[in-house]
Amino acid sequence: MQRKLMTMADAARLVPSGSTIAIGGSIIRRSPAAFVRELIRQRVTDLRVLAFPAGFTMDMLAGAGAVTRVEAVYEGLFQFGMAFNFRRGVESGLIEVRDFPETAMIARFRAAAQGVSFLPTNVLLGTGMAAHNPEQIREIICPFTGGRYHAVEPAVADFTVIHGYIGDEFGNVQFPVQRDSDDIDPIMAKAAKRLIVTAEKIVPHEQILRQPNLTYIPHLWVEAIIEAPFGAHPLSCDCYYDEDEEHMYYYQECSKEPGRFKEYADKFIYGTKDHWDYLQKAITPQRLFELSVR
Repeated sequence: MQRKLMTMADAARLVPSGSTIAIGGSIIRRSPAAFVRELIRQRVTDLRVLAFPAGFTMDMLAGAGAVTRVEAVYEGLFQFGMAFNFRRGVESGLIEVRDFPETAMIARFRAAAQGVSFLPTNVLLGTGMAAHNPEQIREIICPFTGGRYHAVEPAVADFTVIHGYIGDEFGNVQFPVQRDSDDIDPIMAKAAKRLIVTAEKIVPHEQILRQPNLTYIPHLWVEAIIEAPFGAHPLSCDCYYDEDEEHMYYYQECSKEPGRFKEYADKFIYGTKDHWDYLQKAITPQRLFELSVR
């Protein structure tokens, strides 16, 4: 097996400006925040972002002026309020948006994972969404029943980035035995052209072999894997740590004004040289223990 362990900076250099990237996680849960901060540090721009429910990471990209189009089912900060950077970008015309219901977006990622040119769905019937997005949603007739459906375009990304739990140096990534499951990261991973994974911990390959049934991403799918403890912070990571509510409320307040977001970014993104430097500035040792659920 090929060794795929990289630094965050080297992995981010794989992603050029103008790329289409799919971002894993779910709103405020287990999104690859550390990797997105590194993309912003490296001044990657003109991104088309695909997501299930987009959230904090998408809003950071919007605040940095790094995204031009978003295709997702939701954009916000859940209980912490609106994603103001994203909202300003859309209202100003800098960010183009394509909305999809959850099941339709899942169908798009499934189509990409299966390598087919579309998948059918009936969840858009009775809505006007197809009329507003004719390039990605087309009405079709079932050849067996004559029933009406919509065909949705595959969600094909140049790069898919997810944050996982544990992995080895070869790119095998495992679930914990107990976890929340309201995300589609395994589908997005299988759909990836090029898959980058940040993980809470890199463990010996022998540990992966002891419970192979927990491996949900095999090494063959992965191009780069990065060790990033608290790599989803200030978001949560199932069975590892809760979201940092104090930081999230502070972020949301800062995002209300471009000037204040610049202050936030100068401190926590551009003002940090890497993920480890970010952790030193963003979390005290006491806070690490408070957030931990292990």
